[in-house]
Amino acid sequence: MVAQLRLALAQINPTVGDIDGNSAQVLRWSRHAAEQGAHVIAFPEMALTGYPVEDLALRRSFQDASRAAVTAVAAQLEADGLGDRLVVVGHLDGAPDAVPVLGKPAGAPQNAAAFLYGGEVVGRYAKHHLPNYGVFDEFRYFVPGSSLTVARVHAVDVAVVICEDIWREGGPVAAAREAGAGLLIVINGSPYERNKDDARLDLVRRRAADAGSTLAYVNMVGGQDELVFDGDSIVVGTDGEVIARAPQFEEGLLVIDLHLPDAPGDTDEGSVDSDVPAPDMSSITIRRIALDDQPLPLYPPLTAGIAPRIEDEAEVYAALVTGLRDYVQKNGFTSVVLGLSGGIDSALTAAVAVDALGSEHVHGVSMPSSYSSEHSRSDAAELADRTGLQFRVVPIAPMVDAFHGSLELTGLAEENLQARVRGTTLMALSNQHGHLVLATGNKSELAVGYSTLYGDSVGGYAPLKDVPKTLVWRLSRWRNKDAEARGETPPIPDASISKPPSAELRPGQLDSDSLPDYEVLDEILDHYVEMDRGSGELVAAGFDQQLVERVLKMIDTAEYKRRQYPPGPKISFKAFGRDRRQPITNKWREHQSPPTQLPAG
Repeated sequence: MVAQLRLALAQINPTVGDIDGNSAQVLRWSRHAAEQGAHVIAFPEMALTGYPVEDLALRRSFQDASRAAVTAVAAQLEADGLGDRLVVVGHLDGAPDAVPVLGKPAGAPQNAAAFLYGGEVVGRYAKHHLPNYGVFDEFRYFVPGSSLTVARVHAVDVAVVICEDIWREGGPVAAAREAGAGLLIVINGSPYERNKDDARLDLVRRRAADAGSTLAYVNMVGGQDELVFDGDSIVVGTDGEVIARAPQFEEGLLVIDLHLPDAPGDTDEGSVDSDVPAPDMSSITIRRIALDDQPLPLYPPLTAGIAPRIEDEAEVYAALVTGLRDYVQKNGFTSVVLGLSGGIDSALTAAVAVDALGSEHVHGVSMPSSYSSEHSRSDAAELADRTGLQFRVVPIAPMVDAFHGSLELTGLAEENLQARVRGTTLMALSNQHGHLVLATGNKSELAVGYSTLYGDSVGGYAPLKDVPKTLVWRLSRWRNKDAEARGETPPIPDASISKPPSAELRPGQLDSDSLPDYEVLDEILDHYVEMDRGSGELVAAGFDQQLVERVLKMIDTAEYKRRQYPPGPKISFKAFGRDRRQPITNKWREHQSPPTQLPAG
């Protein structure tokens, strides 16, 4: 027999710590889903607290507030007439009476999902597999769950697991199959990185087959510090067919009617079975909740759409816009300021800022020195004219001369002084007007230390921090092409894209004076930073040995600079900071050869 069920996946943008605001979002989207006739409504991982909460998870007051919010939301859903819908919402759970144990997170916090029905929390599920790699430190924050909750609603058995639970074989997914679940809901806080949407689709297809059930994957959207969440919620059948898919980077509901196998046997409505160990899965027990055994009368089904995938450059650009917009707005800023050099990095940063915040909230400052070329000044002005951002010119030569008069600097110290005067100027404008300063450096420069501390590295956020230089050019060309396709003025001047990059801190200076060609540099960075390959592997791959040793030394010795750089949105597999963590004091160099034997004695 087959039963019908209308499912709503709520792809929302919560804010870490804003439990009241997030609860209001859950209620608002639940009402919207109910208006569309949804019987089951699912929200992302940790939707009530935001994600990731980091050390807030260890604070008893925060755990208590999250638990109280779940109860309050359940009661309000009933008061709003939505008590007959099953609402699944991610939250921070904990054990108020947990005895402190050495090596166990305080309060035994759990990354949990609550089952809300009839005005009550009728069931809970705690994440079983805790990720502890890349940007994740969940061993530090949570204790794992050991049971799978299966709720029977309108004659369909619905199981719920959380994010990492489907990235590993067996475990709760295997338990869901053993439990005979007709629908497996996966709630997620899965951060964006390039090409991850393809990996997700392959994964949910495999897990739907493993569970032997339709799988519905709901993910959050929005930015949280360095992380960006892209949504991309998906529903697939047991055969791997994509039934519905939500857009990336957009809040909204994915509502779909599903035809699912009805659950065998009868249980007393509202009862909870005793824990039943799942065969061959001794660490997981199955808990069953019977909410409604009766199938729904047949009704005309809705057909959900499959949102088209967007091209790589559009996807990355959307991630940058989302990360910047939410960092600014969630931290209470209303405007940003950045230096406009006429170069490609500041031009792309400005375009991202205008798209994220609106031109009236973006302030660009041209700060020419005695070495600034006329085309750099005119390119900065043209960018401002194209984008409509707020623009001013602050010549720095008199300030630089004042420093020189007291310090008599030469060489690199003199060059860096110009960058530091610019940084001080931007910070002064920030203090005066409340702007957030945007750093404009890219990942390639940051990797090799080609930036000035307290100069072009100053700021509160760095939109291009994880964007290699070659991708900066590609994104800029894409953004202009996209504007032309929509009949709009391309935001970035052609000269900013085509001219050789230069810091313009001395006469005739070019980046190529200090760095390899960016195409080569970025390829080396991809091997060394993203894939952790050593110098020997790079040389074997065809790179010149002296070049490899030179670049790797620059990367290794620039760690202290990277630690002082502002946060920026993660778009790659291994971003500096959260992903790639290297010691500052570090004598290891990749060109070293290990000793052939240990010294005697």
